[in-house]
Amino acid sequence: MISVNSLVMEFGGEPIFKGISFHIGNKERIGLAGKNGAGKTTLLRILIGEQEPTKGEVIIPDSETIGYLPQEKQIRSSKNVLEETLSVFSFLNDLKNELDTIQHALSTRTDYESKTYIKFYERLEEIHHLLAINEDDKQEGRAVKVLKGLGFLEGEFTRQVSSFSLGWQMRIELAKLLLLQPTLLLLDEPTNHLDIDAIQWLENFLKTYRGSVLLVSHDRSFLDNLTTRTLEINNGKIYDYKVPYSQYLTLSLERVEQQQAVFSNQQKQIKELENFIERFRYKATKARQVQSRLKQLEKMEKVTVDDLDNSGIRFRFPPAPRSGKVVLEGINLSKSYGQKQVLQTLNFQIVKGDKIIFVGRNGEGKTTLSKIIARQLDYEGELKFGHNVHIAYYAQDQWEMLDPSKTVFETVDAIAVGDIRTRLKSILGAFLFQGEDINKRVGVLSGGEKARLSLACLLLSPSNLLVLDEPTNHLDMLSKDILKNALLQYDGTMILVSHDRDFLQGLSEHFFEFRNHKLKEFRGTLNAYLSKRNIEHLKELEIIEHPKEKKTEAKEQKQNWQQRKEKERQLRKLRKELTETEKKIETMEQAQSLINEKLTQPDQYESEIKDGTLYRKHGELQAQLDALYIRWEELQLKLGE
Repeated sequence: MISVNSLVMEFGGEPIFKGISFHIGNKERIGLAGKNGAGKTTLLRILIGEQEPTKGEVIIPDSETIGYLPQEKQIRSSKNVLEETLSVFSFLNDLKNELDTIQHALSTRTDYESKTYIKFYERLEEIHHLLAINEDDKQEGRAVKVLKGLGFLEGEFTRQVSSFSLGWQMRIELAKLLLLQPTLLLLDEPTNHLDIDAIQWLENFLKTYRGSVLLVSHDRSFLDNLTTRTLEINNGKIYDYKVPYSQYLTLSLERVEQQQAVFSNQQKQIKELENFIERFRYKATKARQVQSRLKQLEKMEKVTVDDLDNSGIRFRFPPAPRSGKVVLEGINLSKSYGQKQVLQTLNFQIVKGDKIIFVGRNGEGKTTLSKIIARQLDYEGELKFGHNVHIAYYAQDQWEMLDPSKTVFETVDAIAVGDIRTRLKSILGAFLFQGEDINKRVGVLSGGEKARLSLACLLLSPSNLLVLDEPTNHLDMLSKDILKNALLQYDGTMILVSHDRDFLQGLSEHFFEFRNHKLKEFRGTLNAYLSKRNIEHLKELEIIEHPKEKKTEAKEQKQNWQQRKEKERQLRKLRKELTETEKKIETMEQAQSLINEKLTQPDQYESEIKDGTLYRKHGELQAQLDALYIRWEELQLKLGE
């Protein structure tokens, strides 16, 4: 268990944490909530030792290991993807060298009851355990599974890390952490650079993860599907809710309403006391009562009301200029990068008022077609634009394209033309850039601030075709809700690429699915689409209508059904064995802890230590545990297939 006790953190004399305390137990799934600037990322950095608190302590037992995924991190590596991912296991060579040193030391010592000997022995068992769960011959297989789950294609494993964008490099960092299997994972916005398939894979992986997870995320569905506990940071205090995010929101609102009621009652009481004091301050006969009420005021602990997170962007898109009925038409449109075909002979039409969502696995061409439509890429075939089409494009890495040397105001001032120049400060204010914020250099802005600035730039010229590629990355939940509402009211045509299921719900019922270099149109709700994709994921064959193939089709459907049932039976069996294995591990770890405790008390357990009984039992338990750890890992891999 990791304990945070009476933590105080101050910046420039202003408190971020006012003596917060909480514990993280085994196998917990915790969401960390709080408005922007509340201190979520600061808390994660304190937990891993990157920042020192002003006061208080973080107690991390020696048996605990912590892995941290920041929002952004540039990998400076000359390795390829697979090599860089496997580099996370380089510590094993150091462990093997340490193992040899300890084994040699133990073979030459006879002080079996000394604290030094016991400490050597415990470290020996710990190293054996670490080596057992990180077997050399399974590392590459595990790495391949994780990389594929996070969206990498096998052909990309030999590509240089430096050739990938920041978003894909962050996926490599995430893969390394998942392979390392720390007892506590700290994840700061892990879904920002993932598509829907990769998020669903990560969800499933983390649900069965053997350690604990503490995460910050603006993906409500991800939090609800994964977490069972929510920690909220508010006004320097921490509130602990044993519920997922959506339930926490309801309980948090109730808490603030209760605080408001108590605050109002206290203010009424204070007013009555002050009125009495003022009325009878100079009457000798009331002196004792006045003094009593003065003391009552002094001793009264003032009630405060926590802030609700209302710091969201506030905007609406300007009215869209009139365009022709057919906004865009693709005819035999193709795109390749060298030998790699991405899009092949696409034919599609987008009409005025359409709100279309591009979906599909990463690498299938969603961003490529977005860039082609936004006139950012060349292509083969024909792309016809309708009458008076004006495009506004938000790229997936739009915020990375901002000039870091310019200020916030200079950034919008360089784009704006016409009358809108007189409203730049009010537009920036709507995106939470107020006062001196507009003079900040772009280079010092956070990811969320850069995302908001990039969105503000979209308002500087009217458009009737919005092309948005992952616009919600780095936006908080309230800002995403406001953006979603603005898109629902937008009266132009929209093309949207997004992995955020909660954001997409109700936004459109018109999808373009990218698969195998082709485009397939789907009309229906997001849930209907995801349900359809899940069936296809299980490799059910599409219905073949040709009469001569009806018998073959029926036979194949029956075989598929039987195969699917057998697979489900095997999965249930594996899950049951996984649960039983975890229970056995927990029982044996507890038994081993008892033996370790006895070994630290040689006076009380002298005979069992001298005759080697405790050491023998410890060794037997460790051998059984090592076998169970290996089996647990095998079951995890099989369930991940």
